[in-house]
Amino acid sequence: MTTFLVYILMLPFGHATLPFVINTWPFKDATSAAWSVLQAGGSILDAVEQGCSRCEVDQCDGSVGFGGSPDENGETTLDAMIMNGDTMEVGAVADLRRIKNAIGVARAVMQHTEHTFLVGESASVFAENMGFTAEDLTTNKSLSIFTQWLKDNCQPNYRKQNVLPDPSKNCGPYKPRAMLKQRKSERQIDIHAHDTIGMIAIGQDGHVAAGTSTNGANHKIPGRVGDSSVAGAGAYADSTAGGAAATGDGDVMMRFLPSFLAVELMRTGADPSSACKTAISRIKRYYPEFFGAVICANTTGHYGAACNKLPGFSKFSFMVSDSPSNVPLLKSVDCF
Repeated sequence: MTTFLVYILMLPFGHATLPFVINTWPFKDATSAAWSVLQAGGSILDAVEQGCSRCEVDQCDGSVGFGGSPDENGETTLDAMIMNGDTMEVGAVADLRRIKNAIGVARAVMQHTEHTFLVGESASVFAENMGFTAEDLTTNKSLSIFTQWLKDNCQPNYRKQNVLPDPSKNCGPYKPRAMLKQRKSERQIDIHAHDTIGMIAIGQDGHVAAGTSTNGANHKIPGRVGDSSVAGAGAYADSTAGGAAATGDGDVMMRFLPSFLAVELMRTGADPSSACKTAISRIKRYYPEFFGAVICANTTGHYGAACNKLPGFSKFSFMVSDSPSNVPLLKSVDCF
């Protein structure tokens, strides 16, 4: 999970004038791109796609788009999804290679196939067949990150201690270690290794769309799929209730479907702030030291956010834009 979010709303724990946009993290240009689409009369799906795409081009925080978060092989791969809250259609891709516009490919899956989710090399071939340009996603920066990681004996990584060689000291390849009692491993948390651009757009009529894009966790195991591209985990939209999006440690967060949970809570009458906090609390019950946040918005224009407090992470920032503001405004919420 790791993550940004973009909603179309106005004030944290407040009320926005429809239509509106909001996104996690201080990614102003992504918010502006989405808001400009709505101002020009574009659809909420167009807004979500263009907002996420802007972050892919800008390589927001190094955790979205090409040239970031190389995996154990040094390759950057992308995850993305988009959801139509009117029809409940979803398009998603994961482990996407060679294609920079991951959110565009996700929308192509939704619009041009009866499927929901394509992954890996087959997703890349689908994208090329749909007219997307194949390009090398490696940059000098991502190559430098990977080279340094190898020099540091592949630290940190996502292997448990029940493999050989010892993953806390050595690079792979790894094999299972027989008859070893599993002990809980402690990973150093990098709050910039799990960011996601997650967008929620609410139109003038209250219709909702949501989307995400990320290059996943830094040094992930090849083939890993995080929460961002999973409907209900990374984001969820339902025009009868609202939308939500999550950012953070996707391997943990996806187990709880926090975005789906938050939307269902709003459906039963919970205000967005309470819905977000309950979704975070559900995860904290099992993983008190997880890194993550959720943003929620309902169809009346109310919104809220919540995050899990950790050393070095006591506030969660997001951007908001609506008609009265007409420009992206940076907002934040205290973590608990």
